[in-house]
Amino acid sequence: MEVGLLMLVGGVAAGAFGSLLGLGGGLLIVPLLTIGFGLPLREAVGVSLVCVIVTSSASASVYLERRQANLRLGMVLELFTAMGAIAGGLVAFLLDERLLAAIFAVVLVYVAITMLRSRPAQGDDAATAAAADGPSRSERLTGSAVRRVPAGLVGSVGAGVVSALLGIGGGIVKVPVMHLVMGVPLRVATATSNLMIGITASASAIVYLLRGGIDVNAAGPTALGVFVGATLGSRLGGRVRVGMLRALFVGVLLFTAFEMARRAVGLS
Repeated sequence: MEVGLLMLVGGVAAGAFGSLLGLGGGLLIVPLLTIGFGLPLREAVGVSLVCVIVTSSASASVYLERRQANLRLGMVLELFTAMGAIAGGLVAFLLDERLLAAIFAVVLVYVAITMLRSRPAQGDDAATAAAADGPSRSERLTGSAVRRVPAGLVGSVGAGVVSALLGIGGGIVKVPVMHLVMGVPLRVATATSNLMIGITASASAIVYLLRGGIDVNAAGPTALGVFVGATLGSRLGGRVRVGMLRALFVGVLLFTAFEMARRAVGLS
């Protein structure tokens, strides 16, 4: 009972964070279940994929209603992400858990460094103002031209593979790819990622379900908490400053990378 309650509370925090940053909450759910509750990494990934689907479902409608997401871009990128997710789901069961933890840590550090070195896009503050000024201006911003589309498509395939291997919905790759490579404002990138991660997670979760890689007892309370957290996070997203969003993103990435690196070398 106490364990289920703790999973519920952890799910609320992970859901709120995932919704704010378009990551699906898997960044916190996988370490929470493996380090905090001793669940095998592969089963934690399976539970995380279920929670990512819940996060996307809870927050996507809010972002669409506010016209913060680029729906056309999201659907194009998702076609390639889903293919990567299916391939990653098949490969995941062939890899050692320590190797998966090491991959997790490396990906987190790389993305954190990339975000630290990047400059805020000029459209970030404009996107925030657009949400307040009404649908017409917001539509012009979220629907604006993007650059380096081929590179974005390649990055989307990689996001799908990472999603299936690590249970993080691919948002950790999608957001930087859209923001840093394709020039999409950070707030628009996180909103668009929220639309995509549920489909990505569903593609790989099916593989995990068929192979018995999802712990139902852990998935229930965690997913419920994620739903509550994601609903709160999506409604608070427009009030959080972009600079604070970026700092929070990088801080959690580095902390999680440290914990997963310890697990990879057998220290936890």
